[in-house]
Amino acid sequence: MKDGMKIVSMMLFLVVVLVIGARAQAAETKTETATLDRTVLPVPEPNRPLYKELDARNAKMPPNFEVKAPAGAPNVIIILIDDLGFGATETYGGPIPTPTLQRLAQEGLRYNNFHTTALCSPTRAALKSGRNHHTVNMGFITEMGTGFPGATGQIPNATAPLAEMLRLNGYSTAAFGKWHETAAWETSVSGPFDRWPTHQGFDKFYGFIGGETNQWAPYLFDGVTPVELSHDPNYHFMTDMTDKAVAWIKYQKAITPDKPFFVYFAPGATHAPHHVPQEWIAKWKGKFDQGWDKMREETFARQLKTGIIPQGTKLAPKPAAIRDWDKLSVDEKRLYTRQMEVYAAYLDYTDSEIGRMLKAVEDTGQADNTLVFYIAGDNGSSAEGGEHGVFNEYTYFNAVPEKVADMLKFMDKWGGPETYPHYASGWAIAMDSPFTWTKQVASDFGGTRNGLVVYWPKGIKAKNEMRSQFSHVIDVAPTILEAAKLTEPKVVNGTPQVPMEGVSMAYTFDDAKAKDRHTTQYFEIAGNRAIYHDGWMARVIHRAAWETKPRTTLDKDVWELYDVRNDYSLSNDLAKKEPKKLAEMQALFMQEAEKYHVLPMDDRTLERSIAAMVGRPDLMGDRTSLTLAEGMTGMMENVFINVKNKSKTITAEVEVPQGSANGAIIVQGGRFGGWALYVKDGVPAYDYNFLGLQRTTIASAKKLAPGKNTIKFDFAYDGGGPGKGGIGTLFVNNEKVAAGRIENTQAGIFSADETADVGIDLGTPVVEAIGSEAKSKFNGHITKVTVEVKLMKAPDKAEAEKGQKEAAKKKAISD
Repeated sequence: MKDGMKIVSMMLFLVVVLVIGARAQAAETKTETATLDRTVLPVPEPNRPLYKELDARNAKMPPNFEVKAPAGAPNVIIILIDDLGFGATETYGGPIPTPTLQRLAQEGLRYNNFHTTALCSPTRAALKSGRNHHTVNMGFITEMGTGFPGATGQIPNATAPLAEMLRLNGYSTAAFGKWHETAAWETSVSGPFDRWPTHQGFDKFYGFIGGETNQWAPYLFDGVTPVELSHDPNYHFMTDMTDKAVAWIKYQKAITPDKPFFVYFAPGATHAPHHVPQEWIAKWKGKFDQGWDKMREETFARQLKTGIIPQGTKLAPKPAAIRDWDKLSVDEKRLYTRQMEVYAAYLDYTDSEIGRMLKAVEDTGQADNTLVFYIAGDNGSSAEGGEHGVFNEYTYFNAVPEKVADMLKFMDKWGGPETYPHYASGWAIAMDSPFTWTKQVASDFGGTRNGLVVYWPKGIKAKNEMRSQFSHVIDVAPTILEAAKLTEPKVVNGTPQVPMEGVSMAYTFDDAKAKDRHTTQYFEIAGNRAIYHDGWMARVIHRAAWETKPRTTLDKDVWELYDVRNDYSLSNDLAKKEPKKLAEMQALFMQEAEKYHVLPMDDRTLERSIAAMVGRPDLMGDRTSLTLAEGMTGMMENVFINVKNKSKTITAEVEVPQGSANGAIIVQGGRFGGWALYVKDGVPAYDYNFLGLQRTTIASAKKLAPGKNTIKFDFAYDGGGPGKGGIGTLFVNNEKVAAGRIENTQAGIFSADETADVGIDLGTPVVEAIGSEAKSKFNGHITKVTVEVKLMKAPDKAEAEKGQKEAAKKKAISD
């Protein structure tokens, strides 16, 4: 009995000693963490001690080295909505209730003088780096990068993103949704993956890499691994990405409740295609029958009444190109109101899912110390749907006009899986109230001024208040660093850093009357340019979103001047009254443009769609053939050989099983445009799907014999311009088995996210008869597939490229 008591006593003594030692070690670690030099990331590990002791029990163990976030550092969530204008949400006087945004505004701060860059990739890269978009080489979208510094589309190592800074300072990091910051030629299986999300500071990424995706059938990545499309008939990406974010947040807090997280939550919404479940659309029926002119006026009145905009603000003039609602036909009004109902439902649905994501944070008990930035738009509303809107956005990208009468046939399906729609540009103007212009126009607040709500119960005392200090998307990252008590690093991953160019907004949190600290800001996208300084703004409207070319050359642009302190909507041009001030502002713009790599400006749109013409790397280069094999799938258009506007030959060596062969051999595109070489019930065939409007099938009359077969399809392009037709001929084992004419081809693009695939058709089907995903998988064996293109003679090639640029640039600009 006594011996037993002695043993217990000794064990208790040892436990006490171990606990005391552990606490001492933890205290040492805590002290080290508090005194870390965080200006170099990763924080260098301490030198490893050398020991002479033989027995570990006689040696003093060094403290555990671990980089933790500063004590009390908040969780951080950035929510970024796509293509949402200043006057769209009820929170900013608009017609569409957004309860989640509204709740955060009532419990936090609402900013009415916050700005973006007017375009997708530039805003996103600037937001996540704290530097101007040209500083991070994002002068335009990634697909239209050039060889000039400031516009390459490749984020430099010297501008490390906020996510990487937080990760290396003890945060867990995750991104969900849209990315669109990876150089177009770096999106293949060959990488490099340096500019993919998981190499840009995020431990977790779930979403799509490009500028838009089919919300019903998205091409997604989990990290760098493609995700198999869901078989759930009710699947929608908005719900899917929310499910993944909710699970990650709860899991992260379950495992490491004391470790703060950073979540970047960027839906594809409300960028086209406007895809939304039917039950959400139904609730909006009849809500926009008043039309876009009346809706714009109603929004403006609410903005004035609620103090969203200052008293005395004028409603800026509507662009002359936008027709008056009361002059439209009955059919036009029917179609356009349906378009707006679908868009409103899309935003409504998106805001609801955002609320569900934030509820997951509440469920962890950490909402009070979570800093939320809800940015209502990466730019203004999009006018890229054109005068009438489109049921298939790719008709616009390929310069194929859609007629109202044809679109009316899709009214009941609008927003569903059989459409890929965008609204008419009149709605974009209405949702950018009180301003004139839209997305792409960096020289107007309709393109750059977006709603921002900041919520942080533990860190912000003020509730339901407005903040009107000038701020810009580059201010968000330094604000987060200050809130987390983190120093901006001078070196990250061995590379000296370009200092952040934004200004922390934390000074505004508890002082509504604080003097502006961000006093100068340039804006520029493709020649649309402006300079803001101390309440004045000088600008140039170089090209509207729906205009196919600039209004004049860069050196002949007409400058305007505004006193923004007294002219919130930019309605009173003072250029003629204040020529000296204008000259001063013009000179300042040039200084800032030179400083931040804006120069030389590039207003080209047609040329920029062709890599070789602007010095952008092209993965295919000058190659005229590409040889593939079974299992090679998921090739996005920028990393696949270009078969548009030229002759081509596809040769496939296959092994046909006993019985009947079925499935895709090689495809590119999907339901809304593409082509496919395939076998159906043993019969080889080639289909060309022209924008979902016209389908041509060239099929053999005989089945393939079991065993080895060589199937060849030859397309002889007519030439004479882009988007022309040609003669297609199908061969089996060198024997001609079918031929036919394809009247029209797509000149500019097949798809932003549908891919080229061997042995299967991922995403939506090019050929409805064979389906997509597992249903379309070839049941034989594909040894080799070679795609060869034949370049046109010089004059024809030049003409074809000219037309291809015209169509392709529309796609690129819209992202």
